[in-house]
Amino acid sequence: MHMSDGLVNIPTALAFAVVAVIGLGFAVTRARRDLDDRTAPMAGLVTAFVFAVQMINFPILPGASGHLLGGALVAILVGPWVGSLCITIVLVVQALLFADGGLTALGTNITNMALVGVFTGYAVAVAMRGLARRSRGGLLATAFVAAFVNTVVASLAFVVEYALGGSGGAALGTVFALMVGLHALIGLGEGLITAATVGAVASVRPDLVHLLRPTRAALDSRDPS
Repeated sequence: MHMSDGLVNIPTALAFAVVAVIGLGFAVTRARRDLDDRTAPMAGLVTAFVFAVQMINFPILPGASGHLLGGALVAILVGPWVGSLCITIVLVVQALLFADGGLTALGTNITNMALVGVFTGYAVAVAMRGLARRSRGGLLATAFVAAFVNTVVASLAFVVEYALGGSGGAALGTVFALMVGLHALIGLGEGLITAATVGAVASVRPDLVHLLRPTRAALDSRDPS
């Protein structure tokens, strides 16, 4: 999923850099409400975990690689706002220290993985929250589906960016087939890893799973005042 320098033209890279900055600005503001004594340590752990799994990648196109994303995982465990910041930290460190993803492409990579991927995974998880709270099997199914959909939709965002300003020389149809097709397969693996990780955390400390916490509406309904 990492996009390298030169895969899209400069105007497209700049446009999505602006999108990334705006999205992260909202995330920083909203993440303050989610960070507490439980969330902060978990955020550090999931950031390290995602960093490790993303370092295992393989080339798909010249200038692009495929790997696990971790968007649904962070969204389910620490929420979408904190989760998007976790993924962003991973992407920045990878770009600066390991040349994994170009600096000019950082905006597109953050948009795809830290924004589109995380919030897609969270939207699917929220839609299935009733099932997730019903049983352990429901939680595992929710995590699997959210991770799979997150991976495929993030790869579609990559294709959209390439369609808008691709300069890598590959035909759009080829990019679509390779990125979406291969990430559908990656999504199956990501779903299994996400389900296993979320299930392991929930079996020990269900209070650490953001998706399982009572919603604000539920808390308000319990308030006798």
